[in-house]
Amino acid sequence: MPLSSVPPPKPAAHINSLQPYEAGKPIAEVKRELGLTDVVKLASNENPLGPSPRAIQAISGALANLHLYPEGSCPELRRVLAGYLSVNEDELIFGNGSDELIHLIGITFLEEGDEVLQAVPTFVRYEAAAVLNRAKCVSVPMKDWAYDFNALITGLSDRTRLIFLPNPNNPTGAYLSTADVERLLASIPPRCIVCFDEAYYEYVDAADFPVALDYVRSCQNVIVLRTFSKVYGLAGLRIGYGVARPEIVDALNRVREPFNVNSLAQVAAAAALEDDDHRRRSKEMTAEGRTWLTAALGEIGVRAYPSQANFLWVDTGRDGRKLFQALLHHGVIVRTGDIFGAPTFLRITVGTQRENERLIQALKEVTRS
Repeated sequence: MPLSSVPPPKPAAHINSLQPYEAGKPIAEVKRELGLTDVVKLASNENPLGPSPRAIQAISGALANLHLYPEGSCPELRRVLAGYLSVNEDELIFGNGSDELIHLIGITFLEEGDEVLQAVPTFVRYEAAAVLNRAKCVSVPMKDWAYDFNALITGLSDRTRLIFLPNPNNPTGAYLSTADVERLLASIPPRCIVCFDEAYYEYVDAADFPVALDYVRSCQNVIVLRTFSKVYGLAGLRIGYGVARPEIVDALNRVREPFNVNSLAQVAAAAALEDDDHRRRSKEMTAEGRTWLTAALGEIGVRAYPSQANFLWVDTGRDGRKLFQALLHHGVIVRTGDIFGAPTFLRITVGTQRENERLIQALKEVTRS
C-alpha cells in the first residue's frame, strides 16, 4: 500500500469529546493580519507591568548554564517559597504552569467510574482531567455568574473523587466565601480531594475570602494551586505550584516528569517572590483599574459583574464575537464569552490606565451604530 494512502491513526474514543483550549489572540498575529503597529492585549489576564526587574536580572545571570538540566526538585525556589508561605518544603510541588499540575492531579487520583465536580462556566482543563482518565465530569451551573452553593452540594455523590474550585473563578471573577467553603468541606465524601485553583489569589481583597492554605496545615485532603503567570508577570516561563499534605505531594511526584520546570523559570520565580514592590504595584494597579473600568463600562451601558480577579466578565448585550472582531480593528484584543457559553459576553483583562481608556474609547466607537 502506498504511504500516501495509509489512513491516519484514530485517537481513542474518549479523546474526541475533549474541547481544545482556545488561547487569546497574540499581539503579533493581530499586527500581521490587520497591518497594525500598536495593539493592546486585554485577553489573557497577563500582568501589563511585565515581570519583576529582579526576575529579569536573575534570568540573565542563569543564561550561561542553559546546557545543564534543571534540578527537578526546584530546591532553591522550594526553600524561598516555603518561607514565604510558611509551609513545609515537602508540602510543595512545582509544575510547567498550574495547568500541568491539574493534569497530574487527574492522572494520579482518578480512576474509571470516578466523578469530577465543577461549576460552569470555568477553565476547560478541569473537565479534560476527568475525560483523559475516563472519569465522569459533573458540571453544575452558576447562578447569575456566581457560585451556587446548593448546586455544588447537589452535585456531590459517593463517586466524587475530585472537586475543582477555581477561587476566584475564571471567567466570571466570582468567589466562594470562607463560610461556604467550610460548609462544602464538611459535606464531601471521605475519599474526595478538593483542589482550590488560586491563580488570581494575589488580586483578592474580599474580607471573607478563605485562607485555603489553612486547610493544608490542618492536614485536610485539599490541594491549593497558584501560579507565577499573573501577578508575578512570568506567563511566558510557565511555572506554577501546588501546596498539599506531604502524602498528596509524594503521589503527584511519582507521575511528574523529571525536568518539568526549566531552570530559567526557577530562578525567575524565586527572584520575583522577593520583589515586594513589584507585587504591590501590580495589585494596586489592578484594584484601581478594576474599579475604574467597572464604572466606565457602566456609563456606556455595559454591565461588569463583581470580580476578585484581574479581569472583568461583562455583558455587552450584543454579539460578542462581532464585537471582538470590531475591537481588533481598533488594535484592542479581548476574550469572547461564546467559548464559555455566553455569546453576548466578553472577558476583559484589567490593563494599565492608558490601556483601559483605550478599550473604553474603542468600545464607544464600535457600539455607536
